Amino acid sequence: MRVAVFAKAPVAGRVKTRLAGVLGEEGAARLAASLASHALSTAVASGVGAVELWCSPDATHPFFVRCASRLPVKLREQRGADLGERMDNAIREAFAAGSPVIVIGADCPALDAAALRRAAAALSHHDAVFVPAEDGGYVLVGMARPVAGLFEGIGWGGEAVMQRTRENLVRAHARWQELEPLWDVDRPEDYERMRREGLVMESPA
Repeated sequence: MRVAVFAKAPVAGRVKTRLAGVLGEEGAARLAASLASHALSTAVASGVGAVELWCSPDATHPFFVRCASRLPVKLREQRGADLGERMDNAIREAFAAGSPVIVIGADCPALDAAALRRAAAALSHHDAVFVPAEDGGYVLVGMARPVAGLFEGIGWGGEAVMQRTRENLVRAHARWQELEPLWDVDRPEDYERMRREGLVMESPA
């Protein structure tokens, strides 16, 4: 099993832009780094499998380098025109090595190690597993085998991402399981919820 964590380099003005009005551009970048660090630590703590950090735009940012020196993670570079292509490339590489794979983003502090273990267990008897996001997307996708056309025709970032993915799964005659929906941190109200719920964030690496 592999766990692929997708993250953007925490560059001010390019990440968590909807939070810049609350935190400032530098503060939003620091939050992005903390969220990514938290996601990596969660993936490692789950014990599910080898952890890979899939970096955007490349793996040279000092934050990524520090993550790889602090945690047992392998740095990879995202490739593709949109999120679907980038995830598909990571999934294909895992399958080429004979491994099922779980892909998570770096902005869902509510996703814990136990949820990752439940997702991994689901793949023993399903083709795919998802943790839907409350905003209509998903914060985790796990694949035990290829599903043709899984990410086709999806408007990434919209409210119908999970629903369109379900339609693609049905079309491919795939068996999948959905775990309890969670939420990610994109908007000021998400940030306030994170603080209100007392989710402990690590310092940036």
